[in-house]
Amino acid sequence: MTVLLVRHGRSTSNTAGTLAGRTPGVGLDEKGVGQAQELVERLAGIADLTAVVRSPLQRCAETVAPLLAARGLPDIVDDRLIEVDYGDWSGREIKDLVKEPLWKVVQRQPSAAVFPGGEGLAQVQARAVAAIRELDAVHGADGKAWVACTHGDVIKAVLADALGTHLDGFQRIVADPASISVVRYSADRPYVHGVNCAALPGIPAKPPETVGGSRE
Repeated sequence: MTVLLVRHGRSTSNTAGTLAGRTPGVGLDEKGVGQAQELVERLAGIADLTAVVRSPLQRCAETVAPLLAARGLPDIVDDRLIEVDYGDWSGREIKDLVKEPLWKVVQRQPSAAVFPGGEGLAQVQARAVAAIRELDAVHGADGKAWVACTHGDVIKAVLADALGTHLDGFQRIVADPASISVVRYSADRPYVHGVNCAALPGIPAKPPETVGGSRE
């Protein structure tokens, strides 16, 4: 059961250097629109793509729109994949936020970070991981692949869980706009096949064998 974690394409907020959060009206910029079109070709080799599930925010809707049209798939929205609620930080310039005392906590101990008027990163990981695992049980049956289109910090939180890494290490993970990360969930554990990929990595037919040909 394989999920392709797709970050939305480059947005107008990415270009402006602001923290968009859940601010309405933030769509893709010109490059992001092109990245959305390119996603169709990047996933062309996956014939049995079963579903595309996305965050409710505009930039994710615009990212998957060409893919949905090309594949004839329904537009599935899951609120648990929404961007972090950055609260009072939403819409502010990154250059100003780096001066805030909380910025160091976000970078060094994100599990303790709670945004003023918003949510904590530990909450984000809990909701996002639960969503991905539950959705995977529905859309990833028989080893098929599905897409979850969401946001950078959400993807990093899911990948930290899949890698068995504490949330405090999630800032070491990179998820650029329009990148694809691949996780296969099995009965015993997740297997991470790709992180922050510009091109879709190969997806093995089964989880990799450990040394000696056996798994724990």
